[in-house]
Amino acid sequence: MSKKELENEVLYKIQTSFPLVKEPFKELAKELNVGEDEVIDILKRNKEDKIIRQISAIFDTKRLGYKSSLVAFKVDEDNLDKAVEVINAHPGVSHNYLRNNEFNVWFTLAVAPDSNLTLQETVDVLQKQANAKEALILPTLKMFKIAVKMDTTGKASKKEKLKKRAFKSIELSPKHIALIKELQKDIAIVSEPFKEAMEHLKMDEEEFFALAKELQEAGVMRRFAAILNHRRAGFSANAMSIWNVDESQAKEIGEKLASFSAVSHCYLRPRFPNWPYNIFAMVHAKTQEECDSLIEEMAKEIEIKDYAKLYSTKEFKKQRIVYFSDAFKKWEESISL
Repeated sequence: MSKKELENEVLYKIQTSFPLVKEPFKELAKELNVGEDEVIDILKRNKEDKIIRQISAIFDTKRLGYKSSLVAFKVDEDNLDKAVEVINAHPGVSHNYLRNNEFNVWFTLAVAPDSNLTLQETVDVLQKQANAKEALILPTLKMFKIAVKMDTTGKASKKEKLKKRAFKSIELSPKHIALIKELQKDIAIVSEPFKEAMEHLKMDEEEFFALAKELQEAGVMRRFAAILNHRRAGFSANAMSIWNVDESQAKEIGEKLASFSAVSHCYLRPRFPNWPYNIFAMVHAKTQEECDSLIEEMAKEIEIKDYAKLYSTKEFKKQRIVYFSDAFKKWEESISL
């Protein structure tokens, strides 16, 4: 295996099968039959080059009690900077993009469980402050897939079989919440990256990883993984493909679209009189031509002609939500001044 091939394998593995153990990089090194130092060097270099954004737990917002939705605003170009500043200031906004549509500002919004405002009321405040002409609130009605992983190896098949998971019930204890606060932090790329968190929580190795496993088995933690900077990793094109699908076919078509490896997210969302599209599938590729080709192939397979492609032309914000943070309360206090 060449150095570049090894690097690509490491980058793929940390997105798909990061081991939640005391010495995760040693575990990865064993799987690849190389030394731990080699794996750590690769990851440090890619972190410095900003190819790796973050390595941490990815939590299910709704299972933590937060209300969330995709939101689209129609914003005049001369008002764009102000609108983006207003939207990005909300601590529950994790992603915010400019897209090629009359609804041009697209963001994800989460509202804390103890919020004094509903999701609708929060959007109303943001719309007023941003001076947006129209708004679409597009919550998830059904999730077919959520798995952001860039195929850095070039070996992944075009299609993948989706696994359906059964989750255990859980009542989040103060220890679970304390662990969530630690696991959502970007880990250091060192031999024992969880050591500091264990010391802070006053937990031994057995308790720390047992509680983490409980969060995974309950679906509260979707996975522990690296998130790459798509463009820096060579995937410079991403399109939100949107499809007008008859409700009776939604489940079948959603599952077919989700089976494409290039699709990272696939959801059923509500329709509106001014918005006929109800299935959203995010497609990633190395070029726009490749992205277009993939979406055309998807359209042929599902036999749907009424669809569109929303390309992100500018990234305004992309960062993890910090759960159980005082920032949500402070934002609400600030809008009442």
